[in-house]
Amino acid sequence: MSASNIHSRELRANQQVPDSTSWKIKLLYDGECPLCLREVDFLRKRDAGRGLVAFVDIADENYTPELHGGVDFETAMGRIHAVMPDGTVIKNVEVFRRVYETLGMGWVYAMTKLPVIGAFADMLYGIWADWRLRLTGRPDLATVVAKRQQKIECTSQGRCQV
Repeated sequence: MSASNIHSRELRANQQVPDSTSWKIKLLYDGECPLCLREVDFLRKRDAGRGLVAFVDIADENYTPELHGGVDFETAMGRIHAVMPDGTVIKNVEVFRRVYETLGMGWVYAMTKLPVIGAFADMLYGIWADWRLRLTGRPDLATVVAKRQQKIECTSQGRCQV
């Protein structure tokens, strides 16, 4: 097995993505957000090991945008994103709608398919997303991104200040 195959396999293992493309949607979530984790735990239970949804923790230090639709950490932290098997990236309420449909619970978000209700739902989600970090007791997005970058540099350079 080549070094690149081993590296790819390790990245997939770290990103919790099944080896094959049996998944129907790849959900990018913030593993440091307590509310996000509650939702992901609920969705994992509904998936029941079928692998229909690939769950990718963007807060994992090994998160690699190139493996996940090119969605960088800062973008993913700002709004929820998902990647479809064909590489299409979706965001906002459409992510929830598609994940719930995939898991056989499409009725939960069915009303958001209607233009007016969908626009209203996206607007409400945008407000929630803007306040999510603060409401969960975390620093603002710029601080989270800066701390992550500092941690990556520290790890990659092996020179960390304590």
